[in-house]
Amino acid sequence: MQPNIQAFFDPATWTVTYVVFDERGGSCAIIDPVLDYDPKAGRTKTVSADKLISFIHEQHLTVEWILETHAHADHLSSADYLKGKLGGKTAIGDHIPVVQQTFKKLFNMEATFSPDGSQFDHLLADGESFGVGKLTAKAISVSGHTPADMAYQFEDAIFIGDTLFMPDIGTARADFPGGDARQLYHSIRKLLDFPPDTRLFMCHDYPPKGRDVQWQSTVAEERAHNIHVHDGVSEEEFVAMRTARDATLEMPVLMLPSVQFNVRAGQMPPAEDNGIAYFKIPINVI
Repeated sequence: MQPNIQAFFDPATWTVTYVVFDERGGSCAIIDPVLDYDPKAGRTKTVSADKLISFIHEQHLTVEWILETHAHADHLSSADYLKGKLGGKTAIGDHIPVVQQTFKKLFNMEATFSPDGSQFDHLLADGESFGVGKLTAKAISVSGHTPADMAYQFEDAIFIGDTLFMPDIGTARADFPGGDARQLYHSIRKLLDFPPDTRLFMCHDYPPKGRDVQWQSTVAEERAHNIHVHDGVSEEEFVAMRTARDATLEMPVLMLPSVQFNVRAGQMPPAEDNGIAYFKIPINVI
């Protein structure tokens, strides 16, 4: 059964969220949902998430899964908010404890925070299959951008997170804590070994001037035209390019609040004794 796919683009973070469902009145999975966040005011809003809720209600869908491709560094996740409104189980790749351990230390998170993935309802292993109504999905490990990146395959459609971008943009960075350009290359080649007409759905698009936002490509298009990793680019060439390029990139605007929020499965840090929750900003560390 082919999946129905509805995309929602968030222009503030250049993020694409997907609702993947079997049929009207059936079941769905939500992939990479966004919680709106104003870094100047430290305020969250649910405008983006509420659009998903409206669509899901209009289609009379039951949410079975809220899937994260990784612990994002460029937007906050609305997974916990959506779970409270719609139900469903939150899930992420089973290497998330590695990421949690790194960032628990960096942010000196509270002693009660357990870096074992228990904040999520389920940790998906590489190759694990799971159902979404009449659909069958499979988790595919694509580490490299972070140690816990996971892609999700529904028939001929694969939701690839930040591993690859549209061909004229290239590939994800690999310089975040735990990132590995060599591993990223192998993960990309794993995706590009799928049949040429396999559809690839991006988590972000950062279009060059003159091009509209796009988020769907194919294996054939990426193999032929991806500016960083088209066919013929060797592992050593890719690692050298990626390492040099990453050294020139600034940190994402929302990295510090996003990561410490997203490793909690989209839950706020515990409130302090004044009843207020805080994000931490480490000074002269990153």
